[in-house]
Amino acid sequence: MAKLVNWHDFSEKLKAKRILIFSQQDTRRLFGVSRVSATFLLYRYAKKGFIARIKRGLYTFSDSSLPDVYIAYSLYNPSYISREFALSYHRVIPENVYEITSVTPKSTRRFERQGKIFSYRHIKLLAFTGYTTEKQKGVSFLVADPEKAFVDANYFRLLDHLKPLSRFAKEKINPTKAIHYAKLFENKLLERIITTTLR
Repeated sequence: MAKLVNWHDFSEKLKAKRILIFSQQDTRRLFGVSRVSATFLLYRYAKKGFIARIKRGLYTFSDSSLPDVYIAYSLYNPSYISREFALSYHRVIPENVYEITSVTPKSTRRFERQGKIFSYRHIKLLAFTGYTTEKQKGVSFLVADPEKAFVDANYFRLLDHLKPLSRFAKEKINPTKAIHYAKLFENKLLERIITTTLR
């Protein structure tokens, strides 16, 4: 049955529905094929070089140039871009950050794709908030607002026995919002660090 789905139909239908990262389940749903047929179809197109595997069971078009932030959001859900990468994104810290850092209420994970690192750190569900939807190149992703990214970054620095962030644009952080987010972690030391750092 998979042989009935030619490449033109496959690519056109996925692109028409703006499904730029897809799985076996997406293939089954869109083309009405069995699990075996969907697996074979993806294997065949990957072998031909038409699609590229992002991780096990997840693919994208080989000629696509999707933003790293969108790939990070799609790789592991639920998650949102945060910590140092989000702070760099918001120009709160001066450094360029090459590891795409996210947080998730699921287990901590780390992926490598084409030399890029996508890392996800676990936070409690209560603290999984403080993010907005943004767009790059026509695709959407979730990113922490500056205050939440600042708190998330300092929380994990605390866990990793690192010093709090010291080089950052203080004027871009609203202290009231940051302290509110810090309280969600129910960690008095973190609250003290955020309050002291933002004085």
